[in-house]
Amino acid sequence: MLSVVIPEQMAGELDLDQLVREGARRMLAAALEAEVDDYLAARAAERDEHGRRLVVRNGHARQRHVTTAAGAVAVRAPRVDDRRSDPVTGQRARFRSVILPPWCRRSPKVAEVLPLLYLHGLSTGDFAPALEAFFGSSAGLSAAAVGRLLTSWQADYEVFCRRDLADRDYVYVWADGVHFRVRLEQARLCCLVIVGVRADGTKELVAVADGERESTDSWAELLRDLRRRGMRAPVVAVGDGALGLWAALRDVFPTTRHQRDWVHKLANVLGCLPAAVQAGARKALTEIRDAPDRDHAVRAIEVFARDYGVKWPKAVAKITDAEELLTFFDFPAEHWLHLKTSNPIESTFATVRLRTRVTKGPGSKAAGLAMAFKLLEAAQDRWRAVNGPHLVALVRAGARFDKGVMIERPDDVAEVAA
Repeated sequence: MLSVVIPEQMAGELDLDQLVREGARRMLAAALEAEVDDYLAARAAERDEHGRRLVVRNGHARQRHVTTAAGAVAVRAPRVDDRRSDPVTGQRARFRSVILPPWCRRSPKVAEVLPLLYLHGLSTGDFAPALEAFFGSSAGLSAAAVGRLLTSWQADYEVFCRRDLADRDYVYVWADGVHFRVRLEQARLCCLVIVGVRADGTKELVAVADGERESTDSWAELLRDLRRRGMRAPVVAVGDGALGLWAALRDVFPTTRHQRDWVHKLANVLGCLPAAVQAGARKALTEIRDAPDRDHAVRAIEVFARDYGVKWPKAVAKITDAEELLTFFDFPAEHWLHLKTSNPIESTFATVRLRTRVTKGPGSKAAGLAMAFKLLEAAQDRWRAVNGPHLVALVRAGARFDKGVMIERPDDVAEVAA
């Protein structure tokens, strides 16, 4: 059994981290020695024409430091002289450690942590000073090493943009355009983002693309690309009223119903009212949004128009498009909370804005898209399913709902789904 014995003269000098690193160094050295012993023992019978063994030890490699979760560990890996050759290709056989490959300078766990720290706000220039104290070494933590991650992220983003969507069915989608600055270019980057709900109720990132938020052409091109890759028309799309999305949807997915985002709608209406009446107007708007059914919501709109229409007709005009504001009432009551807002995109992009503030924006639009994609991809694992996930498949099957309750018999719905 391997043990770590501290000499008396060093007992007062070692702290807990040093003790852990020393134990890790000895255990790693023992594991590497055991791996070589097994390799030699398995080939001990292989000898040349003079009876000499073909696989023998060959000392140790130069010491190097490997960054692990326990810190930087000094390693001198044992070497093997393998004189065998492949009878077909003639290539020399080589011993390669499974535990510690020759190229390894940091453990896979540390390699996974670095991009997450970068994505969530740590600037590249902060890596070495911030992590050297923790890992005990700055090896492999330079700004250049972290910056090279962008290349792999861009490759992942290109694969994401080409993936086949024929095996996916998005019943609900949220769409929004989010701006953030690009450090080395004059124009700001606008990410057109679409998040969907699959038939099992789980949320999934559908698309991230560069475009113009208010441009119908930008949204139409993105939707056409999704359609070419096999995406079906969603049942409902949720978004802000200022988007060019709605005209694009009527062209590409004409059967998709529209639901305006209530968070943006409330802000737009209150922006047309003086501060003195905004508290009362907010309460009246909340009664419309949170009404128990469509009839109550329509009456609440009429009350709002009566109370504020004479003095502030511009504000009232923004709330009278009831058809697209109250679409959610035609679907399960469990889904109303989700269909009223595009929060799945807004809350996730708070992380993107934090990241861009720390680094003063990505260096290019390509880097910004790759960064936004990786952030959304990481956040996707924490998105919770919609309430009543079993009802999503019924919505796709064509079930009808009145006041949030399904009005068709279960056997009829099963026939439609079949």
